[in-house]
Amino acid sequence: MTNINYEENFLTLLKDRKAVISVVGLGYVGLPLALSFAEAGFQVLGLDVDEDKVSKIARRESYIGHITSERLRRSSGLFSATSDFNLVSTADAIIICVPTPLTENREPDLSFVEGTLYSLLPQFRAGQLLSMESTTYPGTTQEVLRPPIEKKGLEIGRDFFLVYSPEREDPANPDFNTQTIPKVIGGATESCARVGLALYGQVVDKMVPVSSTQAAELTKLLENIYRAVNIGLVNELKLVAEAMGLDIHEVINAAATKPFGFTPFYPGPGIGGHCIPIDPFYLTWKARAFGLHTRFIELAGEINAKMPEHVVQKLAKALNKESKPLKNSKILLLGMAYKKNVEDMRESPSLEVLKLLLEGGAQVDYSDPHVPILPRTRKGSFELKSVPLTEENLALYDAVVLLTDHRAFDKGFIKKHSRLVVDTRGAIPAGPTVIKA
Repeated sequence: MTNINYEENFLTLLKDRKAVISVVGLGYVGLPLALSFAEAGFQVLGLDVDEDKVSKIARRESYIGHITSERLRRSSGLFSATSDFNLVSTADAIIICVPTPLTENREPDLSFVEGTLYSLLPQFRAGQLLSMESTTYPGTTQEVLRPPIEKKGLEIGRDFFLVYSPEREDPANPDFNTQTIPKVIGGATESCARVGLALYGQVVDKMVPVSSTQAAELTKLLENIYRAVNIGLVNELKLVAEAMGLDIHEVINAAATKPFGFTPFYPGPGIGGHCIPIDPFYLTWKARAFGLHTRFIELAGEINAKMPEHVVQKLAKALNKESKPLKNSKILLLGMAYKKNVEDMRESPSLEVLKLLLEGGAQVDYSDPHVPILPRTRKGSFELKSVPLTEENLALYDAVVLLTDHRAFDKGFIKKHSRLVVDTRGAIPAGPTVIKA
């Protein structure tokens, strides 16, 4: 190539706020990141194959609950979106924030990452930084992203820069945002790491450099596997506590008073979201290549996967005490999102509970202020709309099941006006009509 010092050029562009940042994938991770760079004074080009998202950004309309349309309007002039990957040649930094789901065989599905890469490659040029934030197994950045770029005749660390920096977004968390969540950065080379740290340092307060892209990839998996395993632990302990006639939430809250050596995790109807139910399988798949069997991680996954079935069994048992079979009983599910105060339903355990109840012959509706219409999901197409949570509506159902403890749900109101409540979150005060599950 040439004798141009691309690292020095990139750092100068950042310093002068002349670097163009492209964010590929404008979902829960990509959109707030793109807005953060625009708010820092950079020109930002968003790329997404979803034309509806592109159109809404053009109209400055938010499609994510905790991102306001006003915030989009404030970014006008600096942030634009397109589905045309040919425009990526204008960018100095390209950040990939696309999904990394699982195949039907529970193996890593990198089709979105690979599709994005090959859409970018024709326009990829010398001097650009490519960063991936999508969760994946250790080695992906070096094994999947690096070789196709080098085939263009570009030398890594000199002509282009490659980093892995795992996303750490927690939608609707009022205590943390893109700026205040520390950013882990792993570079393919030392110069890649320097450029990556300089890029994210423009919008994030604290940088956490690690020795390699593989270390950064494993860091992300550890964070989510830690949560998955601990949730599996408390879900199992919940079953033990129930058998003993004890309230697991009382026990956890008491244990949480210990000022050291204990972090509280809470049980529920299962695990959901785009990370926790999926990420452990990325590591177990990769571990098999080294002849290792991650039994502890897989056991936690099995326990968590059984929790929707446990909820349905508790509901059926409670109905039986009222001389009502599950079949033909009218059930109202409260909360379809995977976590409170968001609209995200990816891998939500509520969907599995819904599916099991329908298979059992129950008549099921749901109420969720964040999900007015239940879209088609991996679990199927249910063609349901959210039911308003009124005194009259609650009286229509044989039982209501609290699956997601949204702030908008008045727990006392639900308890007062429902015939039977199955509470999977420990959020409703105890009483003769309240069953903990």
